[in-house]
Amino acid sequence: MANLDFSNTALSPELIENIASLGYQQMTPIQAQSLPAIIEGKDVIAQGKTGSGKTAAFGLGLLHHLNVKRFRVQAMVLCPTRELADQVAKEIRKLARSIHNIKVLTLCGGTPTGPQIGSLEHGAHIIVGTPGRIEDHLRKGRLNLDELKTLVLDEADRMLEMGFQDALDLIFSLCPTQRQNLLFSATFPKQIKPITEHIMKDPLMVKVESKHDHSTITQHFYQVDSDEDRVAAVQKLLMVNQPESAVIFCNMKVETQALAIALKDFGFSCAALNGDLEQRERDQTLICFTNKSVHILVATDVAARGLDVDNLDMVINYQLSHDPEIHVHRIGRTGRAGDKGMACTLMSHKEAHKAIKLEEYLDITIEPEELADLVVENSTVSKAKMVTLHIDGGKKQKLRPGDILGALTGNKAIRGDQIGKIQISAIAAFVAVNREVADLAVKTIANGKLKGKNFRARKLIL
Repeated sequence: MANLDFSNTALSPELIENIASLGYQQMTPIQAQSLPAIIEGKDVIAQGKTGSGKTAAFGLGLLHHLNVKRFRVQAMVLCPTRELADQVAKEIRKLARSIHNIKVLTLCGGTPTGPQIGSLEHGAHIIVGTPGRIEDHLRKGRLNLDELKTLVLDEADRMLEMGFQDALDLIFSLCPTQRQNLLFSATFPKQIKPITEHIMKDPLMVKVESKHDHSTITQHFYQVDSDEDRVAAVQKLLMVNQPESAVIFCNMKVETQALAIALKDFGFSCAALNGDLEQRERDQTLICFTNKSVHILVATDVAARGLDVDNLDMVINYQLSHDPEIHVHRIGRTGRAGDKGMACTLMSHKEAHKAIKLEEYLDITIEPEELADLVVENSTVSKAKMVTLHIDGGKKQKLRPGDILGALTGNKAIRGDQIGKIQISAIAAFVAVNREVADLAVKTIANGKLKGKNFRARKLIL
């Protein structure tokens, strides 16, 4: 359909040419409904699931309004987590490739403030960050929003869940009253309404149907009666299906830790992800999971927000979610891009009211299956194929992925196909290697040189 072409919008030819080079063929429904209004400068409230294209919708809009010659903060995107902020900033930078000298700065908690202060002193056009850290910079006078044109709240529902209301109120009070407000959210709980009434002027409401296409996802529901039954059920589901990557969703933080410990005791390669982790632990957990050196992640919904993992084999809901939309969000993380996925949900008689809500929402009949009917054919718990190595040098030491790959394969003892993802941060690098060559890889890095220097390496064990 021609009306879905980006060329039918008022975006500049440079932006349209760049997004075509990125493989954006046509606008997604959320882009088609919101982008024209965003370009016109209207306030917009948009509801759509992860993967609906919302980042490009507001990203293209704020780039359209940007005056690059004016080196001041003109747009700000607030995100609930550092992972999501990093993803959003990365996407905006890609969308902005055709605009010269544009600066996008991320300001998030869990990272040192020193470099952020230095970057703020040099100036930026677009700020992407978490409310707590942005509030901190504003209170200390390091961040000036006098020329802000566009304020974006991405995943506003999660920011409220995480207790950022006070930080948001302060940020709103320090923004110019004449500005464009864009609010994007996967769900729309009652708590959001006061924000929209407080900051938005005659907003356009956009809602894209948030039901995922479940054609590639097989859903199973199992009845359990106690917490002990739930743990045993999870163990059996993992043994029967032997997933290479699975996320288990719990409703509470305390459950993630207890379940992860129980699964580790059983021999599974497993880690917990919740809001109590320090940022360094959180980063390392996510790296190990995306590197496939940890098979199973036990997470809360908030902690898993912004988690970007391809080819997730399986999702297990430790309990039914309180909100049917969140259930859809959870199971939509498997079966992506045409791959087959599996979602298993554990439920007790006490959760009958949640099951009824979910049946109405998905227009299905939930018929619990018998766990006793599942047969464990292989009683051996498979270990993760990969091990993640931590190298004590990163971008500050000018390390690049090619340097690490070259060092590991230089003596021909380790093959290129035995090396997985390589991720480099400011002061550390992480590389996934096949388990059988992990010890050799540690020695190779420790005994060799990268960029003419010696670096220490160790296996990352969570």
